[in-house]
Amino acid sequence: MTYTQTRDAKTPPTIAPYTFAAEEDRCAPRHKVAIPAKLRFSGSTSFAVEVANISMAGFACDALLQAHPGTRCWLTLPGLAPLEAEVIHINNMGLGCAFQTMLNPAVLDRFIASYPPRNIMPA
Repeated sequence: MTYTQTRDAKTPPTIAPYTFAAEEDRCAPRHKVAIPAKLRFSGSTSFAVEVANISMAGFACDALLQAHPGTRCWLTLPGLAPLEAEVIHINNMGLGCAFQTMLNPAVLDRFIASYPPRNIMPA
């Protein structure tokens, strides 16, 4: 059996969580967007965020609240039911999360076309 090296241990590929693929392989192309959305951590109320990039595998948003990697969350995009995700990394720009289930390519294309990235004016 072939094993995949994860951060902590070797895990058979059939058992390795999808989040490792989302973090380590960047298995899907990311698209810059500016999507107004709501994010909710497990056991808390939702709050407004802006999704800055999205892929079939996950998203990054501007959340100012702290969350540890591994925290479950739900992202509500305009017109969709909440999508379950897991926090993968945090930095001073926000959160990076992996979807529990990959986003449908047609849905992804709709959001890319409908919510282009903001043009930042030079200072």
